[in-house]
Amino acid sequence: MIVAGDDRAHSGSPSEAFDNARRDVARALVDAGFPPANIRQFSARPERYPQERLMLSDAGLIASQLYGLASAARGGCLVYFTSHGSPDGVLVGDRLLSPAGLSGIVDQACPGRPAVVIVSACFSGVFVPPLARPDRMVLTAARPDRSSFGCGESDRYPYFDACILQELPQGGDFGHIGVAVQQCVARKEVATGMAPPSEPQLFIGSRIRPLLPFYALRRAAVHASLPGTGAAP
Repeated sequence: MIVAGDDRAHSGSPSEAFDNARRDVARALVDAGFPPANIRQFSARPERYPQERLMLSDAGLIASQLYGLASAARGGCLVYFTSHGSPDGVLVGDRLLSPAGLSGIVDQACPGRPAVVIVSACFSGVFVPPLARPDRMVLTAARPDRSSFGCGESDRYPYFDACILQELPQGGDFGHIGVAVQQCVARKEVATGMAPPSEPQLFIGSRIRPLLPFYALRRAAVHASLPGTGAAP
């Protein structure tokens, strides 16, 4: 599941940043070896992208699609949100999806199997404690009391998503990618003078940790051609 939860900048003006990230993360995952048939994409304004076969960003619809897909694809689960956030959750359409709500969705859809949950949003560290399980990895764009950056009208991607797009094509497993993304975000924030630092959070459960190398992603042959990997300085 790859979800762009909003279509506005932090100012309230229209922004393509979240949908750009949603679309290009999906492409990067396909390049890394994910079967396209096992990827579902959601947008707050799917009608703007008629060629992409998107679904509306709605928590109930996301849950039902994850249940159905997880029943067919039995290996594990990957859930990725990019949107605005608050200490109460991540914006999905016109509502906040709470940490407990997302944890419940993943619990029901992916019980007893590896799951990677990535939340790109301000204050997204609030998702770590409710989602933490021995068979899960959780990566968030910020700690619980910090904002993240790159959600303006002119930004191609949020900083965190730009770093994901930079690191996915390098291959390796999600654990190594998570650490590399933390370092990438820190460098971008220093280079652009953004403060205080967002400090992306990474949790890796004891049961999923030894499995992650077996789920190593394929290195993209032409990763330099991914659009916008250097969009944020």
